[in-house]
Amino acid sequence: MHNLGAFAIILDDVSRVLLCHRTDFDAWNLPGGKVERQESPWKAAQREALEEVGLVVRVEHLIGVYSVPEQEAVAFTFLCTRMDGTIHLSDEADDIQWFHRDHLPSSTLPRHAERIEDAFNECGDAWLRVQAQQALAADGPCSTCSRHR
Repeated sequence: MHNLGAFAIILDDVSRVLLCHRTDFDAWNLPGGKVERQESPWKAAQREALEEVGLVVRVEHLIGVYSVPEQEAVAFTFLCTRMDGTIHLSDEADDIQWFHRDHLPSSTLPRHAERIEDAFNECGDAWLRVQAQQALAADGPCSTCSRHR
């Protein structure tokens, strides 16, 4: 059985993306995590944004569905709008900052950097990608990805 994940791409009014620095190892990632039983992926993205960074968000639309075979995981990534809340640290995030897409920290998870680029390169359809666990963000387009038509 696959693990389901849901992640929120939250942009500010100058198109910077919100990233969390993980407490369990040195990496930056999008707010998100596991979809709980009987929970929809979009509700999970909202819950995770509130739990991890303290923001109430509205899900605008699906950016992509990402398969990570090495983790037996499928992740849904949504573009979200900040509605309320105050950014605060949590048990899962020891730092939270806004970053321009061209200046992401070097320790940003490569899968998440690719999803951020997908959010900026969208043209109305959701991305469908297979993401290697160890892929580098600078590798360019993945030969195993496709656009949903």
